[in-house]
Amino acid sequence: MGRSSVRGERSQQDGRGEQRARVGELGPDARLHEGSAAGEDGEPADRRPLGHRRAGARPRRRRNRILGWTAGVVAVLVLGSAGAGYLYYEHLNSNIKTDKLNLGEHKVAKPTPNAAGQTPLNILLIGSDSRNSKENLKLGGSKASVGAPPLADVQMLLHVSADRSNMSVVSMPRDTLLPLPKCTDPKTGKVYEATVGRRMVNESLGRGGPGCTVAMWEEFTGIHIDHFMMIDFSGVVSMADAIGGVPVCVDKNIKSRSSNGEGSGLKLKKGTTYVKGEQALQWLRTRHGFVGGTDIARARAQHMYMSAMVREMRKNATISNPGKLRELAEQATRSLHPDEGLDTVKKLYDLSNELKKPEPKRITMTTMPFYYVGARVAPKEGAAKMLFDLIRDDEPLDGKGKKKVDEAAKVSDDPAAADDKIAVQVQNGTRTATTPAAPGRASTVSQLLVGKGFTQARADQSHTPIEETTVIRYPSADLEGDAQRVAKSLGIPFGSVKKSTEVSGVTLVVGADWTTGTAYKKPAADAKDALDKDETQNGAAGGCMPVDPNYTW
Repeated sequence: MGRSSVRGERSQQDGRGEQRARVGELGPDARLHEGSAAGEDGEPADRRPLGHRRAGARPRRRRNRILGWTAGVVAVLVLGSAGAGYLYYEHLNSNIKTDKLNLGEHKVAKPTPNAAGQTPLNILLIGSDSRNSKENLKLGGSKASVGAPPLADVQMLLHVSADRSNMSVVSMPRDTLLPLPKCTDPKTGKVYEATVGRRMVNESLGRGGPGCTVAMWEEFTGIHIDHFMMIDFSGVVSMADAIGGVPVCVDKNIKSRSSNGEGSGLKLKKGTTYVKGEQALQWLRTRHGFVGGTDIARARAQHMYMSAMVREMRKNATISNPGKLRELAEQATRSLHPDEGLDTVKKLYDLSNELKKPEPKRITMTTMPFYYVGARVAPKEGAAKMLFDLIRDDEPLDGKGKKKVDEAAKVSDDPAAADDKIAVQVQNGTRTATTPAAPGRASTVSQLLVGKGFTQARADQSHTPIEETTVIRYPSADLEGDAQRVAKSLGIPFGSVKKSTEVSGVTLVVGADWTTGTAYKKPAADAKDALDKDETQNGAAGGCMPVDPNYTW
């Protein structure tokens, strides 16, 4: 039980950047996830009001589930024949274009594996409004938009639990205002400095690529993101064609076109319609026509589309048709743009196997809690933080199978050393994406520990990680007892004591949940308090979008 001398420092993640990838070929999955794609109006990003997206701006997509099935399709095709199968596999791999995963400076560490060695999967789904191709231009936007920086108008975080029993999908409105991080374009070397004030989050894509959008999400949520998948307008259309259509429902006849020309052009009869191709894109872009007429209503429609797509894929409607399989594989690999970690069909296939494990009834789709700031929105700090805390802690948003922390069961077999023999490094991790670090927290807490008898506690001012919740890390089993002893003395639950190879000794990181005082109180986080019921859907549920009476025919 070698007691410790801790030099405590964790390198808070080796942020290995993975390349974002414009892979146009992930496979059916990827496209499916994309679920949203473009705005309708052609206004510049800094002038259009919430819900007003430039012509071509895309909705947020619900790609979660779909990714998994696509890979399965590709696998079936590749295994069809030996030589020919290998050549086709290489052909599909060549379709995939990737990019670096994280272009920021501050990376969030991967979560500690559970007892079974499993970790959650966090995938950021990005819908680009790029019009830098004839295909994309035909689907929305004006010629003046060609060459403009792309906008990440659809952003969804897909979280699959460590045990693969449930899935959560959280959309962030494209007009959300947040500080944007410092990012470096890996292709040109251009450095985009962190913004002084808040900007719309969809601008992050134009600051070096999808890796900057990932960096923004990690800094804001404190959640480690494993992969991203990006898709543009033409990708949405080609994927919908390959899939064979997705059932959507409206409660009245709808025509999304106003007297002054606003709208996506969507025209459907009351009830359920299988949409594909450009009509699917119109559904995902529609704002004018649904009750509310906002980006939030559009996100709700996108959630419905994603849920329906998941259910359709579950039926294996196209898997038995070799021609459909080939088309699906081609379109997926050409349209999807993933990070470097998903640069082959094999990797996409492996990922798809993980994504398809949760049943639709255990999939929860929601929108980040927000409030209006003029025509834009901002995170509703308490509820938004609680929601992302739940995801980071791998708690199911449907409230089922909620993890229960049994302190007694977590007591280590390793006896702790005497308090004055335990070396503890204390770091200030209270900084967030919207606020600076609370001053002096490392010193305050280290002095608190010294006063409790941990005379070897020291403030580590050289590292200022970002931690939403206070955590104590230790590098090896022989220091687990020491780490738990520190936790007990401060009232920190043992569930916040984590083994990590990124530290060299017992390391306490004071999180954003403990910015003042000397008494630690873990905030209670529960899905019922964090979710907006009106913006939350179950993956197995159907339902129809309510149509604005002014847009019926």
